Amino acid sequence: MSPSAAPARAHGGGATAAALLTAAHGGPALAVTAIAALLATASSLDPTTGVVVTTAVLAGQLTIGWGNDLLDAARDRAVGRTDKPLVDGRLTPRLVRGCLVAAAVGCVALSLAAGWRSAVVHLVLGVGGGHAYNLGMKATAFSWLPYAAAFGALPAVVSLAGPDPAAPAWWTVAAAAALGVGAHFLNTLPDLDDDERTGVRGLPHRIGATASRGVATALLVGASLATVLGPVDTPSWGWAVLVVVGALGVVTLLGRGKAPFAAAVAIALVDVVVLAVVVG
Repeated sequence: MSPSAAPARAHGGGATAAALLTAAHGGPALAVTAIAALLATASSLDPTTGVVVTTAVLAGQLTIGWGNDLLDAARDRAVGRTDKPLVDGRLTPRLVRGCLVAAAVGCVALSLAAGWRSAVVHLVLGVGGGHAYNLGMKATAFSWLPYAAAFGALPAVVSLAGPDPAAPAWWTVAAAAALGVGAHFLNTLPDLDDDERTGVRGLPHRIGATASRGVATALLVGASLATVLGPVDTPSWGWAVLVVVGALGVVTLLGRGKAPFAAAVAIALVDVVVLAVVVG
């Protein structure tokens, strides 16, 4: 038997669903969906449109995650990624491709149901950006660009939905884009060595782990500044948020062990919550 083609294992429906979520990069997919849900809840969208937009974003994220694992299956085998369902045989490529197609159809239909303006932004920048990353941009110095486009598009996907579309405030786009690019640098750090061995050299790989951590910190703190200082009326509690973010930024840059990554994730969570609050 070829080592690059592990046999599919027999699993129950629950185990298969869990494996599909893993192959879809469930954590990041649900995080992006949660951001969309928070923005939709905080905005003036009616509940039905909010659910449609959020579900469209989830469907799009599923296609990106499954597309990534399908394209990277050979590379994942080469570096021994036995945590990947397509590598250890928990899923077959045929099943994942079928799920990807179904999610893509649902994504297009739901996006259009939210309004054509929102659909264009979501499908071109959000979903298109994610697949552009998978198809090759992740191995270039512009690996950050799809993240900037996809995350930066989220406020517009929400604000342009429904019967009364409106352009998002500039600072919401800037904050979301900075958050997305910062997440790119953070997400890449644990896999730098494996990526290098298989020829994937995005911007984080080119500048190294230390510089990447610094860039991620600067971007996440920048997102905090945009959300607090961007609105016409800076919320009174915003200054306290910036103090907390500044302290977490110091830990991210100077801490040891797992503390820097945990602090960076904390900044990102603060950014998401504050963005949703100030949008509302």
